[in-house]
Amino acid sequence: MVRLASSTKTPFKKSTNDDRRQYRRHDLEPQEISVHRWDGSRRPAKSFGKIVDLSAGGVRIRTCEGDVKPENQIRVRLELPAYAGISPFISSTGSSGIQPKNEWIGWMTVNRVVAIGPDEYDIAGRLVDMDEMDRGMLGLYLSTQPLAA
Repeated sequence: MVRLASSTKTPFKKSTNDDRRQYRRHDLEPQEISVHRWDGSRRPAKSFGKIVDLSAGGVRIRTCEGDVKPENQIRVRLELPAYAGISPFISSTGSSGIQPKNEWIGWMTVNRVVAIGPDEYDIAGRLVDMDEMDRGMLGLYLSTQPLAA
C-alpha cells in the first residue's frame, strides 16, 4: 500500500495590499502643465495650478488655493500637448467622426488636500465623468510618460 504525504502548503491568501491603484500615476511635474477651473463657456477659465502627476483615473495638482476641501467637486479643464503622435483625448461629436483633441473638461472629486508650504497645496482627486474612450486614450498617452514614484 502506498501512502500519499499530506500537503503542507498553506492555502492561497488574498493580498491585503489595500493601497493598490487601479491606474498607474505618471510624473508630469517637469512639463509644468497648467490646469484651469472651468465655470462654463460664459466665463474665461481661471488658472488653478499645475499638474504634479496624472493617471487615467485622477490627477494631483499643485496650487495656491487653500480653500478646497475633500469631497468638493471642481470643474476642471485639462489641456495636454500631443506626444509621440498620440493625442490624449478624442472628440466623437460632429459629422466628421472621431477626431483627436488635446483638451478635456469635466469634474474632479477632491480626495485629499495636503499643505506643502506656506500658500502651496497638493490637491488630489478622481476624474469622475470621463467617458471610457477618453480614459483609454489618456491611458495610452500616459504610457509614453515616466511613472511617478
